[in-house]
Amino acid sequence: MALAKVAPLRFDIDRVLKHDGRAPRYTSYPTAVQFSTDIGPVEYCDWLTGLPQDGAVSLYVHVPFCTRLCWYCGCNTRVVNRPEPIGEYVRYLLREVALVARKLDGRRSASAIHLGGGTPNTLTVDELQAIFRALGREFAFVDDMEIAAELDPASLTRSWVEAAGALGLNRASLGVQTLDSKVQAAVNRTETFEQIEECVAALREIRVRSLNLDLMYGLPHQTTQSVLDTIDAVLKFRPERLALFGYAHVPWMKSHQKLIAEAALPGPAERLDQALTAEEKLVREGYVPIGLDHFALPDDELARAKADNRLRRNFQGYTTDAAKTLIGFGASAIGALPEGYIQNHAQELSWRQAIDRGEAPIARGVTATDDDRFRAEIIERLMCDFAVDLEAVGGRHRNGSIPDLDEAMARLRPFLEDRFISIEGRRIEVLPAGRPLVRSISACFDAYLQPDALRHSRAV
Repeated sequence: MALAKVAPLRFDIDRVLKHDGRAPRYTSYPTAVQFSTDIGPVEYCDWLTGLPQDGAVSLYVHVPFCTRLCWYCGCNTRVVNRPEPIGEYVRYLLREVALVARKLDGRRSASAIHLGGGTPNTLTVDELQAIFRALGREFAFVDDMEIAAELDPASLTRSWVEAAGALGLNRASLGVQTLDSKVQAAVNRTETFEQIEECVAALREIRVRSLNLDLMYGLPHQTTQSVLDTIDAVLKFRPERLALFGYAHVPWMKSHQKLIAEAALPGPAERLDQALTAEEKLVREGYVPIGLDHFALPDDELARAKADNRLRRNFQGYTTDAAKTLIGFGASAIGALPEGYIQNHAQELSWRQAIDRGEAPIARGVTATDDDRFRAEIIERLMCDFAVDLEAVGGRHRNGSIPDLDEAMARLRPFLEDRFISIEGRRIEVLPAGRPLVRSISACFDAYLQPDALRHSRAV
């Protein structure tokens, strides 16, 4: 399939920033802000028991440990430099897998396993193998299943990579963020190009079919040139995918971010220039823009999914995962089921105590209503395709009827007036100039959103 090349874009930065505000990243809808303790282990077990027999599930395993604390981090993790806490965590994780599997009506097929964190490569080889044995006992792995892991180059070893390769690892993401030494020092994450190079070589040797490198913009002391310098360096590896995330400064939620000097952070116009200039660079180098912040080579499955309108969005970001059910394991892990979303206890002690009681370690969740599912697809299509046909979505969710969206359409009007979107009949399209604002545009359909709520980062 031939994919059309995307021309580089230049935006009116001042006009874009006029519409900047706080908005969710929409890795789910309803978002985690709407999760409550009204949904717990009883509801989750009922949802598991009622899962349809057909269709494979996707599995997520959260490893909440790192060997260092990156000050920009927004993940649920902690620094551990002793093996004992990790070993104890794995023992409880195996018990959780067995506990959850008992609630399922029969052994289900699994089409994907995603190891996230934290840093999955803080696990020993024996611990990694034990997790896969446990998952393999309880779930039937489909042929050519996707097995992915998020990895920290500073602590990744060749022996770990080889062991993961023997287990079927075929997609990996390396956290690079920046190669500028001044920026690295300002966020407490130091690593060298040579370390990245060695990790890439090890992953290529086990024939990882899709390698992603995570990069960031908007970090302290970061400039447009330093972002471009990092991109130039890593393009040597020709990764199949690149993610370019904007740093979300939310020190009221993540106290360690207070260690970052706010005065050194780029301003809104500088951040946007970094993002847009980086996009232009990557497009010139042959990468296809994927949604808000991902890029992929034209023959990568992510780019093909975009071309075929199969792109999806979940808690890992943009994905090709078509499974309707995501089962999460580990402290803070989030799951998605047809009935709604659930999240495990984030505190390891509470998570362990629930498992000791023989309960699914669920802390909170939310039931999705028909209206939620309708709005969720609208938001997902805007985030993935930059366009949505309201009538088509209504046909899939409401037997062809469309509920009252007057409030949403009123919220869209300023974006229409500034030519960031077009509306023809029931079709809404985010125009190229409006793509940096897609989170804010999507938020117009969020029935729960409180404007400028501090739970969310700036959209641009």
